[in-house]
Amino acid sequence: MAEKQERAIGFELGMLHNLIRRSLNQRFSENGLEDLGGVQGPVIGYIYQNSQKQDVFQKDIEKWFKIRRSTATVMLQNMEQKGLIERVSVPNDGRLKKIVLTDKAKDRHIRVKEQIEIFHRDLEEGITKKEKEEFLRILDRIRANLEK
Repeated sequence: MAEKQERAIGFELGMLHNLIRRSLNQRFSENGLEDLGGVQGPVIGYIYQNSQKQDVFQKDIEKWFKIRRSTATVMLQNMEQKGLIERVSVPNDGRLKKIVLTDKAKDRHIRVKEQIEIFHRDLEEGITKKEKEEFLRILDRIRANLEK
């Protein structure tokens, strides 16, 4: 009789990540938002939310998304070329440039947000509030283990 193999959390999370990304990409593609793949959609959301209260800089994005400076630079250059962001000099420091969303990005953010809300409803279907809280608690523990 074959021995049942134990499921590894890292492997399961990796597969889940792939399914989530594929599902979101399909939804975005079906709604004319296919050019917001990868982390660009969440970055637009982050800038949209945070720029209401304060200026947003590249270093803020690096810190929040836990990405390297070089990764952030390439991504932001790409977003600038697509007309999604502008880098605007700050009056008291000409070297420092805040990141500002264009009207095109703001429109996309609203459309993406709608799709993500629908996605989350579908994703959480049949899961109780208690189950969700326990799952998130476990994810927090896994994240803490990885950040040690």
